Amino acid sequence: MPKYVIERDIPGAGQLTPQELHAISQKSCGVLGQLGPRIQWLQSYVTGDKVYCVYIAPSEELVREHARLGGFPANRVSEVVTIIDPTTAE
Repeated sequence: MPKYVIERDIPGAGQLTPQELHAISQKSCGVLGQLGPRIQWLQSYVTGDKVYCVYIAPSEELVREHARLGGFPANRVSEVVTIIDPTTAE
């Protein structure tokens, strides 16, 4: 199944409190529950003004539907073509 990286512009994301991040995570998980098992949230990286999320889903459209239903921005959705890491150099 395809993997996607979602770039979300969220000014002040790096200043969100643990309680705010908890609430956002709960909202996301609730929407995922509504959409069914075909879409999975793997993890997210919070930076100063952005959140980068990694999802597995059958289509970009389903990723965008999750964002729409959750009220989250999805400024850029990119399908992962391949993954490299230090072992790629071996």
